[in-house]
Amino acid sequence: MASRGKFALLLALLLAGSMWFYVQRVLIGRQQADAARLGIPRGNLSDLYPRWLGARELLRDHRDPYSAAVTREIQSGYYGRPLDPARPNDPKDEQRFAYPVYVVFLLAPTVGLSFPVVQIGFWWLLALLTAASVPVWLRILQWRASLNTMMTLVVLTLGSFPVLQGLKLQQLSLLVAGLIAGGVLLLVNGYGFAAGILLALATIKPQLALPVCGWLLIWALGDWHRRQSFVWGFAGTMAALLAASEYVLPGWVGRFREAISAYREYNGGAGSVVDVLLTPGWGKALGALIVLALAVVCWRHRRVSNESISFAQLTVLVLTATVVVVPKAAPYNQVMLLAGVLLVAQRWQLLSAGNRALHLCAWVCALAVGWPWVAALGLALASFVLPAESVQKASALPLYSSLVIPVAVLLPLVYGFRMLAKPVSLLDVGKPNLAFR
Repeated sequence: MASRGKFALLLALLLAGSMWFYVQRVLIGRQQADAARLGIPRGNLSDLYPRWLGARELLRDHRDPYSAAVTREIQSGYYGRPLDPARPNDPKDEQRFAYPVYVVFLLAPTVGLSFPVVQIGFWWLLALLTAASVPVWLRILQWRASLNTMMTLVVLTLGSFPVLQGLKLQQLSLLVAGLIAGGVLLLVNGYGFAAGILLALATIKPQLALPVCGWLLIWALGDWHRRQSFVWGFAGTMAALLAASEYVLPGWVGRFREAISAYREYNGGAGSVVDVLLTPGWGKALGALIVLALAVVCWRHRRVSNESISFAQLTVLVLTATVVVVPKAAPYNQVMLLAGVLLVAQRWQLLSAGNRALHLCAWVCALAVGWPWVAALGLALASFVLPAESVQKASALPLYSSLVIPVAVLLPLVYGFRMLAKPVSLLDVGKPNLAFR
């Protein structure tokens, strides 16, 4: 058993290293070559930069971060120069400050520092927070994993494409995912008020945080006397954030709404996973159906104990469905699937031993999640015998399953919903039960 655990860890290191090589040498290399050939501007390309600069301009110089003037300054840093509509190859994404203004309070300690220093520090913060999320979710899922298993899962998480993309871009989705994991762990341990604070802070990306916050507010109604502290923590923090935001930038809500509308226009509607897989019309209909069904399930199970596996299962289901219906099918948002993948891995024997449909769902999930690592390993090996230009032409290969992954993770969670609600004590969870070994 120990030798199998060591082999799994070595394999995880190989796959993670291949993914790092793919991102740095193949994918970025291809993007740099295309940028040089087409005249596409490339600056710091950090998704943190628009938020950081907006925070600095608002808190230090009292300028509106949503204004056109600040947007042009953002473009100068992000792309290296302001975008020119007359240039057909210039990016369409204007990189506006398209976040709730209260994100500036989280970034306030950094506005006096140079951005390169902030960039390095934030990279390490996101990496450590993401790594820490693995044992947090294992605790929530009641998975008593061995040290080798935990290390293997951490390595695979940090070596997954969504996390690597999030780290390269310094994407706040990784911060939000970490805040949500921490908030849920606090709830499991009975610290409702503190959990409410963390989940309120996670609403800096409302589209990712509000669905799980909605489920937890429904859950709190299931036993108001015992659970109201979560609501007061969440509501009090949100009230403080909104009041402080209105103080530093009166009327910011209208500006934020305009920024979101503009963002959707220059991103072609910013469709969800189901919008892209189907059509915008069918995707929105299916997305609405998923949200409605999820609301009904959450209401029916609102009385579950925060210490039960059913509570963890429902929370994981909401987070996974969020990635499917969120209005932007960006790979870095798939960091929110971590809990879902871990739940499938934990219950792999149960799922794969189910009926044919459930067995198929489990293996589709495994293949979709595993494909990027396999493809990245293939490209890494090919780079030793083929010219860099030839390998870079296949740079999209590990991304072929990207749109399928959220749906592939959701299917076994939905189809095996009743089966997954069995108490963990009835399962063999002490072994390093890795799903994709």
